[in-house]
Amino acid sequence: HEKNWIDACKGGAPACSNFNYSGPLTEVVLLGNLAIRTEGHLLWDGPNMRVTNNEAANEFVRREYRQGWKL
Repeated sequence: HEKNWIDACKGGAPACSNFNYSGPLTEVVLLGNLAIRTEGHLLWDGPNMRVTNNEAANEFVRREYRQGWKL
């Protein structure tokens, strides 16, 4: 699986787990988990990666990294 992904990154054939569908699918699954965790209906602003009707839920969306660590 990893080799297939690396080959695709290097310009080979598209990966079996193509990001065109796996990215949005992962986002939907994670939002479902977030809705269960916060026990409510969430309104999601995808382009800004924010929940618009539950500020407490946004604490689970992004995390502040400790000093010296960053992406």
